[in-house]
Amino acid sequence: MATALIILAAGEGSRMLSDAPKVLHELAGAPLLAHAIASGSALEPERVVVVTGHGSEQVAAAAREIDPDIRIAVQSEQLGTGHAVAQATAEMDGFTGDVVVLYGDTPLIRPETLAQVQAARETGADLVVLGFDAADPARYGRLVADGDTLERIVEYKDATEAERAITLCNSGIMLADATRMLDWIGRLGNDNASGEYYLTDIVEIARADGAQARVVTCPEAETLGVNTRADLAYAEAAFQARARGEALDNGVTLTAPETVFFAADTVIGRDAVIEPNVVFGSGVTVETGARIRAFSHLEGCHVARGAVVGPYARLRPGAELAEGAKIGNFVEVKNALIAEGAKVNHLSYIGDAEIGAAANIGAGTITCNYDGVFKHKTRIGSRAFIGSNTMLVAPVTIGNDAMTGCGSVVTEDVPDEALAIARSRQVTKPGLAKRMMDRLKALKAKQKKDG
Repeated sequence: MATALIILAAGEGSRMLSDAPKVLHELAGAPLLAHAIASGSALEPERVVVVTGHGSEQVAAAAREIDPDIRIAVQSEQLGTGHAVAQATAEMDGFTGDVVVLYGDTPLIRPETLAQVQAARETGADLVVLGFDAADPARYGRLVADGDTLERIVEYKDATEAERAITLCNSGIMLADATRMLDWIGRLGNDNASGEYYLTDIVEIARADGAQARVVTCPEAETLGVNTRADLAYAEAAFQARARGEALDNGVTLTAPETVFFAADTVIGRDAVIEPNVVFGSGVTVETGARIRAFSHLEGCHVARGAVVGPYARLRPGAELAEGAKIGNFVEVKNALIAEGAKVNHLSYIGDAEIGAAANIGAGTITCNYDGVFKHKTRIGSRAFIGSNTMLVAPVTIGNDAMTGCGSVVTEDVPDEALAIARSRQVTKPGLAKRMMDRLKALKAKQKKDG
């Protein structure tokens, strides 16, 4: 059965107190909307429709950056969740199969949970609703059910005291045949306390048509909707706890798990070691057996098997470390290939560069890659030795087995096996330091005396 997603992302999120649309606030380095799309993508949908509203152009642009084929519908008036789903009708034209309704501000739903929802549909249910048992039901909609048979959903505002005592609550996520769901949506009314078109009311409409409605449950933590900054912080903590647990379960060593922060797409191989206070931005892959030492920050980079990073290192987008490469303390690497066995151990900046196998980059080396307008590339050959405090003014090439003298400013290519020294000759003036110091002290004493 083909599957489509309708993701509701029209809310303003006024309680976030932000100029940005709520679904574009970031969790683990990615917009909340991206998390919802990623969860739904596990169902291999043939069509994805994002319903936008507040900040429609920004949300649409973010969605299409994730997937250019995503379709956009606009809810110009906020008239409830049922009304929001109805806005996707035109974008669903011609689709035959099931549709899942997700929420752009509910980022923690597991793909495995959606698979359970889909399985309930495949075993005979016409409409499947995801619910959860709430520790504090508060103002959630209540699921009135007999076993796993769903009879109706009651919004808190419209619930009786007996219904409010129910702890089985509505996550909002639903699955049904697309044609039937849109038909049920078209028959919704707004005779309720809010005057809105509730998506939840389709349960009673479906049952009146003889359809079977079923409840599937998941842990409450998965259903967290982000409505405030506090919710966002709670969701971040929940995501990080889950990511750390998964890393440990997959054979990654975290010496202080609570201090390591992952991005939504971080990939780490087994037997990798992650030391305390490491932060992963988006787009990072760390292969088997690599070690990321304490207080390092990585984003948009690839660390190969057996490489070592840090402590106190920063890998920026485009950094590529081959097997056995070493990046040491207070080193920054950007858009650069560090080949097998090469070392950049201390206090250096390597940007827009290629460092050859087994090369050694001395402390304080800088690839001067930017002329104020354009970026230029530095190429350093295999087994080259770059002396401490060398400035490599790109574009420049250092050959295989070549060397540079400490303190050099290298502006020309250095051939294979050559030594380049580009610094002023030292001049020593005997006794001059003391005479200068005595003169300065005398001047200072006179100024103090003169007031």
